Amino acid sequence: MKTLKEILAKKPLHFNFVSPDAKVIDAIALMKIEDMSYVIVMDNHNYLGILSEKDYTQKVVLQNRNSSATAVKDIMSKDLPIATVEDTCDKCMEMMNTFKVPYLPMFDGYTFKGVITINDLLAASLEEKTTAKKEENYLKDKLNASNSNQHYWI
Repeated sequence: MKTLKEILAKKPLHFNFVSPDAKVIDAIALMKIEDMSYVIVMDNHNYLGILSEKDYTQKVVLQNRNSSATAVKDIMSKDLPIATVEDTCDKCMEMMNTFKVPYLPMFDGYTFKGVITINDLLAASLEEKTTAKKEENYLKDKLNASNSNQHYWI
């Protein structure tokens, strides 16, 4: 089972960081530019929370707030469960399911390392299954090849 450290090593770098005082409209524009459904809220290199499309929909659109006048800090999610780089995919899936969240901030000690998403976990699971299937097929082919080369003398 992969750890988050292994998944993080394969993730491309993103530049989806906003300050807590940024306007929501600017955060939404950054989501579009980065083609992501969330932005990470940072203040002086300190993780504060995540602003997601869900936060925007529920706390701006449905409450009829103005996204040009509302600050990110007023609607961001800040009490998400936290994952560590040593956590496994299974543990993260359990946390996401328990807390009904698609994102987990990831830390190495007290250092913020990134965000793990449900899509990251699905991709890692599919990769693991594909690798296992390739190994299984390779072993079957080797076994079949060795069996077909056997001659029986009577």
